[in-house]
Amino acid sequence: MEGFVRWLRRYVLPWAGQIGRIGWLTALRDAFVSTLPINIAGSIAVLIVSLVRAAGTQLHWTAFVFAMSPLVGIANIVWQGTFKLFALFFAFAWGYQLAKTYEVPALPAATVAVASFAMSIANLTKIKVGGQLITIKHAFNINQLSTTGLFTAILFGGLGTLIFILAWKGKLQIHFRSQLPRAEYYAFASLPGALIAIGSVGVVNYLFQIITGDYFGDWLLKSIQAPLVKLGQGFGPVLLITFLVQVLWFFGLNGGSVLAPVIESIWLTPENINVMAAKNGQAVPYAWTRNSFDVFVWFGGAGGTLVLVIAILCLSKRTDFRSLAKIALAPSVFNINEPVMFGLPIILNTAYVIPFIFAPLVNVTIAYWATQLGWVNPVQIVVPAVMPPILNSFLATNYDWRAIVLTIVNMAVAFVIWLPFVIAADKLADQEQTDADGLHF
Repeated sequence: MEGFVRWLRRYVLPWAGQIGRIGWLTALRDAFVSTLPINIAGSIAVLIVSLVRAAGTQLHWTAFVFAMSPLVGIANIVWQGTFKLFALFFAFAWGYQLAKTYEVPALPAATVAVASFAMSIANLTKIKVGGQLITIKHAFNINQLSTTGLFTAILFGGLGTLIFILAWKGKLQIHFRSQLPRAEYYAFASLPGALIAIGSVGVVNYLFQIITGDYFGDWLLKSIQAPLVKLGQGFGPVLLITFLVQVLWFFGLNGGSVLAPVIESIWLTPENINVMAAKNGQAVPYAWTRNSFDVFVWFGGAGGTLVLVIAILCLSKRTDFRSLAKIALAPSVFNINEPVMFGLPIILNTAYVIPFIFAPLVNVTIAYWATQLGWVNPVQIVVPAVMPPILNSFLATNYDWRAIVLTIVNMAVAFVIWLPFVIAADKLADQEQTDADGLHF
């Protein structure tokens, strides 16, 4: 075990540390975090619509459905203004976070990112009229403004912002001698960089359309985004990302944050597509999404540390461990695991490295195949990160009672895995205390 930890420390930790210091990756992670209110608002709207629909179709509460129809109407409006425009909001957040990271005016950069994204998606849409498909030009296809356009927002929103940053850093600014309000000053000062950035992205898109005969957003969806999302539905990538998150956390790095650009890019798109399908009462197309990790694997936070806290309270005989577990229990119920990660600690504690890494791998295996085999609904609603385990899986799967069973089974399995190591940690701590007392004497 010591050899394994040394290998991880030598080869994995430096790599992870370097990734965590890459500015644009940090900005990408923060951009995804910034869109969380949009995700949660849209998901609550879907929960309301799904609940009322279930009351009508399964319980036949027609009076309740009629009474709730105004609430359903409001929820539909909220959904249209949140999830339906997700990529648009993300492009703004992406440009803003990049600008903050590289210390240039944030709002001009964010607007450049939105403009760059908008130029890169099809400004036409197709509708059926009387059985005939009609193309309407100079009208955005709203699907490209949703999660479908996420990769386009990342690439072209980032490209436009990058050019703007380089222009600003290169002193391509309009300077004023007179005192202007801050907002007006930056709007005028950043004008050359914004024009260069937007014009450059326009040239790239024009040449792309001339050469390929297709809009970049449509081409990206067919050529890259769809295959990458499909790859993320495989068991190997799901298992690998779980392993890496656990390893990074063991060395004190927030694995979810370090790998957020990968996790969000691959699994957030299918999650939002599932949410839109659930909203429309359609079958959800993807089995594994971003929230699947949270509701079926990381109980109480990365590593499933809520189970460890319960195991300590049930089995540990040491008052110091039990006292810490009592303190950490309430935060762990709401998926805040820093007290146990740093207080016990788990970080760099070789006594806990095996269950900390192994238990989530077993849990993700069980949850993945249970979902793939149709034994439980896929995640189709985004739930807040602080939603307690069991309740979060029930809501995330659109009120599927089988998700409760799966969560309890996974927690029980994790408990069995943690159990011998909790007992061993007690004995190890007792031995260390005895040795310390002997030396003191």
